[in-house]
Order: sequence, then C-alpha cells, then structure tokens
Amino acid sequence: METERFSWPRPFRPRIPGSGGYRSNRLLRRNAVWARLGALLERTPWGYRLFTATERVTKEQLFGCRMCGQCALPTTGYTCPMTCPKELRNGPCGGVSPTGMCEVHPSLRCVWVQAYERAEANGHTGDLDLLHHPADHREWGRSAWVNHWQGHETPPADPGPLLHRQLGVTPR
Repeated sequence: METERFSWPRPFRPRIPGSGGYRSNRLLRRNAVWARLGALLERTPWGYRLFTATERVTKEQLFGCRMCGQCALPTTGYTCPMTCPKELRNGPCGGVSPTGMCEVHPSLRCVWVQAYERAEANGHTGDLDLLHHPADHREWGRSAWVNHWQGHETPPADPGPLLHRQLGVTPR
C-alpha cells in the first residue's frame, strides 16, 4: 500500500452516515480491554500486521482512509481530512468554490464542506474547532486504532474561546 501513500489524494465521500461513525467511536473508545489488545498486538508483529491490514481495508472502503496512523475521523464528522488533495487537517483551503466544490478536483465536494455538514447533522460542529497537529509522517501505514488505545497519539488541541471557525462558504 506504499503506492497509496504517495498517490495524489482525492476527496472521498464516506460510505456510512456520520451517525454510524459516531456510534462506532463509542465502541472503539480507549478502555482497558482495547489497551490490552493494543499491547498484545504491539508485541506480536504478525498480529499487528494482520490487524493493521484489516483496519486499512475497512477504513479505506468506508472513509477513503490513507492510513496516516493519526486518525482524525472522530473530530471531522467522520470525513477523512487526508483525502483532501492538500491534506489539510484543520479546515478548508481558500479555493473552495461557492457551491462547496474542491479547488483541485472541481467535480468533487470539498472534504471540509462534507465534514461540516456531517458534524452539523450530528451536533458535533464544536469538534471542528479543535486544532490538529501536523501529520507525523513516521506513522504512515501504522494502526491508528492501536496508537489510540496505547496513547501514542497527540490529541487535537482546544484553541480556547479565541476562535469559532467558519467555513467561509454556505453550501447551496
């Protein structure tokens, strides 16, 4: 899958509704059971590879996941920001069309417009205010779930009351 990592990303329309993603998040939330499984997988290379391959297939089919290893889906309306052609992790670029279409792929809807619509439909627009750290490219191809369960991820930061992000477009 290394070729996928280096291919040009295209906006992806998630195949499950945002509500389904939020429900699955409750199941996959870090707890003692998942932490033990993550530790076991990290000690078992073949198990880790099998688990990561399963995660890759599942998330790729559902969300267009590119296996950055630092999943932002729970805070982006279950729309993968790494499918943005510019791989922007904190909101849209300035090239989004007035109708919400991608600047690079004008026939496709902007990932961040989709994220806003899905987050709004599920009462999670506040999640879009969180600031994501730049992608750590050393994590590409690694399991984001294991990273999450083992606490290897850097959670997005709350910028405080200073900003309430606006998309700057009103999708029509």
